[in-house]
Amino acid sequence: MTRSSLDWKFRSSENLRFEERKQRMAAINTDLSVIGYTYEDIQNMAQSILKNTELRPKIGIICGTGLGGIADIVENPITVSYDTIKGFPVSTVKGHSGKFVFGTIKGKEVLLMMGRFHYYEGYPMWKVAMPVRVMKAMGIEVLLLTNAAGGLNQDYKTGDIMILKDHIDLPGLTGECVLIGKNDERFGPRFVATNGAYDVELGKKFLQIATELGHGSIMREGIYIMIGGPTFSSAAEARVLRMFGADAVGMSTVPESVVGRHSSMKIFGVSLITDMVDLDVGSQFQVTHEDVLRTANERALILQDIFVKFVQQI
Repeated sequence: MTRSSLDWKFRSSENLRFEERKQRMAAINTDLSVIGYTYEDIQNMAQSILKNTELRPKIGIICGTGLGGIADIVENPITVSYDTIKGFPVSTVKGHSGKFVFGTIKGKEVLLMMGRFHYYEGYPMWKVAMPVRVMKAMGIEVLLLTNAAGGLNQDYKTGDIMILKDHIDLPGLTGECVLIGKNDERFGPRFVATNGAYDVELGKKFLQIATELGHGSIMREGIYIMIGGPTFSSAAEARVLRMFGADAVGMSTVPESVVGRHSSMKIFGVSLITDMVDLDVGSQFQVTHEDVLRTANERALILQDIFVKFVQQI
């Protein structure tokens, strides 16, 4: 075979590989351009939900695992089940009832999301945080996020309450950011800063109220890190997360915080430390979901008392 024919075969092969790469990228770009809900989808869901009530709250609360007891303080509740909302996902996790609750707390209108969605349930990240967009479309301006988390900071104890100062988006840093895909400027800007995502004044107010109510000894302020789940961290993994600077670890909250920030909401986050993560490699200690729920139930009344006064003063 002559050199010219070899060159021709090489160029043809290269051209073929180039065309294949182009086709793959085109397919990826097409997929990314259509994933998620459109702006119109979100508006339609919001209007569908609002038809159930005349209330138009500005404060939204997302209740984490076992923290649905916050709904007990809502006056004159109006419930909208997720399965009645066309196109809305359904929560599959114990401790997440799957409904919106409208009502008032000491006369102030609120919207509670009873049951969030998680990446480990099989939902893509954009669907996990989609309800935040719906809440924004319903008029929510202040988003209060709660979660159950494992304590990494060895100065913490089970039952402590940690105000989020900042977060580490581990899925986002490894390619699963909730904002991946084509951006619609009506939702927010293409690039958004997440530094300072958690409102400092709201954090100070929550801490002040908790202290005034006699709960200062269990209050903490720290860094929350999100992992994908559903496995609880191994001791070796927990050591790495602690080295990153995280004080508590969980499987939620960060996507909602990022989308809330993208939507120009004021964000506050709080973690209930439902267990202390074992950092001893080789230990046979194993935390269970039932342990998490038990601690959440034990702290339910304290959180309710704090949230009553907190919502009043926002």
